[in-house]
Amino acid sequence: VLTMSGFLEAKPRVGYSYRTEGVENHIKKVLTQYRVKDIQSLPVVVKETCSIYDAIVTLFVEDTGSIYVVDENNYLTGVVSRKDFLKTTLGNADIHKVPVSVIMTRMPNIITTTAEDSVVDAIRKVVEHEVDSLPVVKCFIDEEGEERLEVVGKISKTTLARLFLDLACTKK
Repeated sequence: VLTMSGFLEAKPRVGYSYRTEGVENHIKKVLTQYRVKDIQSLPVVVKETCSIYDAIVTLFVEDTGSIYVVDENNYLTGVVSRKDFLKTTLGNADIHKVPVSVIMTRMPNIITTTAEDSVVDAIRKVVEHEVDSLPVVKCFIDEEGEERLEVVGKISKTTLARLFLDLACTKK
């Protein structure tokens, strides 16, 4: 059975050997069946005008590693991570008065994914760009003809690890 499924290779007078290509192909085959929308979690968002202090409180209350920042129309404008908050609080900034928009990473420097993207593509983006999470976005064209992104979900390393755990524990 393992030979037929490609996990082992049988050679005369040598015996069986492990085939990593079969495993890699099997993993890729399983993962390509999943779309981002199948595993995404709820995003944590704050408005651009939110104070750094309030954003930090939100970060801890929601137990998340990053927060997405939106404008008054709820379009994505930035992202703030724990590292950004740490750098700011180590300085002498008045975190009760300074808005989160001052310290956020701004568009277009944010790597995003869509609900219809494959999980493999999302994993590739996380690894290539060395980020902890990706906002799942829906694209809109506003009144001025500008492309705008609405945050509809989140893919994090934890979400991806949970998928691998679920796949490993599934009996087939």
